[in-house]
Amino acid sequence: MTNREFVRLVRQAYREMPPHVIQALENVDVAVEDWPGPDEEDLLNDEGTLFGLYTGVPLTEREGGGGMLPDRIVIYRQPILRSCSSRTEAEHEIKVTLWHEIGHYLGMSEDDLHRLGYG
Repeated sequence: MTNREFVRLVRQAYREMPPHVIQALENVDVAVEDWPGPDEEDLLNDEGTLFGLYTGVPLTEREGGGGMLPDRIVIYRQPILRSCSSRTEAEHEIKVTLWHEIGHYLGMSEDDLHRLGYG
């Protein structure tokens, strides 16, 4: 799958989110990168594969004020494609990964996300 097709699927997954979730996203950059860097991979402690990453301050931990840099959600293309055996499977994983990272932005823990099926 080309980068262009992958980005299109990420955009589609974003557009399919409920309007109240999209409205809650403020000052968030969603990007696609081919691979996580060494620092990002270290976050896993050799447990699994990193498909996405949220960096920023979750909504539940903000203390007002403005002028913050944008929060960032990155979806990693190659790990997803290498773990999926079909386009349909990749589309599903993109959606799950995007929801997972948006969940972190909203203040959800890993346990919360696992309970909801986005772990």
